[in-house]
Amino acid sequence: MTAQTATPLPDTRNRLSDDGELVTLPGVAAPARRVRVPLDDRAYDILVGDGLLPVTGRLIRETMGVRRAAVVTDETVAGHHLAVLSRALDDAGIAHGTIILPPGEGTKRFGSLETLLDGLLASGIERGQPVIALGGGVVGDLAGFAAAVLRRGTRFVQVPTTLLAQVDSSVGGKTGINTSHGKNLVGAFHQPGLVVADTGLLSTLPRRELLAGYAEVVKYGAIDDAPFFDWLERRGAEVIAGAGSARDQAVARSCAAKARIVAADETETGQRALLNLGHTFGHAFEAMAGYDGRLLHGEGVAIGMVAAFRLSVRRGLCPMADLERLTAHLAAVGLPTRPQDVTGVDWTVDGLMAPIAQDKKAREGRVRYILARGIGRSFIADDVAPAEVAALLDDILAGRPEGPAVPAG
Repeated sequence: MTAQTATPLPDTRNRLSDDGELVTLPGVAAPARRVRVPLDDRAYDILVGDGLLPVTGRLIRETMGVRRAAVVTDETVAGHHLAVLSRALDDAGIAHGTIILPPGEGTKRFGSLETLLDGLLASGIERGQPVIALGGGVVGDLAGFAAAVLRRGTRFVQVPTTLLAQVDSSVGGKTGINTSHGKNLVGAFHQPGLVVADTGLLSTLPRRELLAGYAEVVKYGAIDDAPFFDWLERRGAEVIAGAGSARDQAVARSCAAKARIVAADETETGQRALLNLGHTFGHAFEAMAGYDGRLLHGEGVAIGMVAAFRLSVRRGLCPMADLERLTAHLAAVGLPTRPQDVTGVDWTVDGLMAPIAQDKKAREGRVRYILARGIGRSFIADDVAPAEVAALLDDILAGRPEGPAVPAG
């Protein structure tokens, strides 16, 4: 048995201070946290804090020096936050138009991309003038892809409004749309010039949406930061509730973790694939659920992480205790940990194996899985046979508990 392991990441796991530099911003009551994504001439800042949206126009103007932009959002987010952003842009002297899309995963399709590109071209946006994505992962992925291909590349700003987008999809430059073959199979790497994560906006989210984002926060601890996972076990309820500074710290810590990995492997030729812990399985669960709201992305990731750890246990790689810890923490905050927790879906092994075969990390027909030797010790494996995955899924769907580990070898 062979396994491909990623190049070791810079070790920051012995401290919980890797959560951004505190900065004071005019017009913002509390200090914000700044995380730098170090990509040479394309480096950019992620700003995290409560109350940033009203000063976003000034931040864009100071960072990019622009006088014109286009805002892309969806109907739900527009009702909550568009007026504040528009006023902030006006105050900064940035002229702008707005394109409002339908909400939901179904918008990440070719038809919506065409509609958006036509609207941006009609607005006259030039290469140097940014597309501003105000919304969650769907808006950010779609607007970012449009910015990547419009006039062969225009500038781009992320203003994420969900926890999932703030800690994951708004950072790192992955953009894309879904097809009938699976999620995000068409897209581009296109880095934003600025990310403004106003954690105060999360107060408008339903608890289920917050929990879906929290699954991605847990992922960072499970990948390579065991002390962060320990911290989340103690303070995860505060992060979800928005109590004190815990949420800001968790968002900045997650962004710093992703920035560190992206800086080492921007286009996912190696270790960036670690960020997909739980996603190969999670995307398959999402695809079979039909992207109709029965299973949110973060919920799929939660179930997928448990599946990945379960596969690691049965290979003799991961202690059973770590699988139990991960499962218990996800369940304790209210996240699903099994596909059976999602009602109304007729789960089948064949129905899950089809989207797994389309996974973006596949090389020469072999799907690479993110497995774990324990919490905080994930790695890339390229020796997992389809029959092994099918057997795992059959056990999961049948509700069979994981038995004693089978020694790897």
